[in-house]
Amino acid sequence: KGCSPDNAACEGFFGRLKTELFYPRDWQAITVDQFIEVVDSYIRWYNAKRIKISLGSLSPVEYRQSLGFAA
Repeated sequence: KGCSPDNAACEGFFGRLKTELFYPRDWQAITVDQFIEVVDSYIRWYNAKRIKISLGSLSPVEYRQSLGFAA
C-alpha cells in the first residue's frame, strides 16, 4: 500500500511533468536515449532551479542556502 501524502506529491509532480514537458512536444523523432536525457534535465531543473512562490520566490537550492544548509 502507498501513503496518501506521498501519492499526492507524486501525482502532482507527474501531472506537471506531462503538462509542461510531455504534451507540448512532438516526440516522434526523438530516440529513447534523447527522451531520457530530456526528462533527466527537467527533473534536475524541477528539483534545483524552479522558482517557488511558497519559498519566497526562491529556487529550492537558494531557499536551502538562505537557511544555512549546504546545497
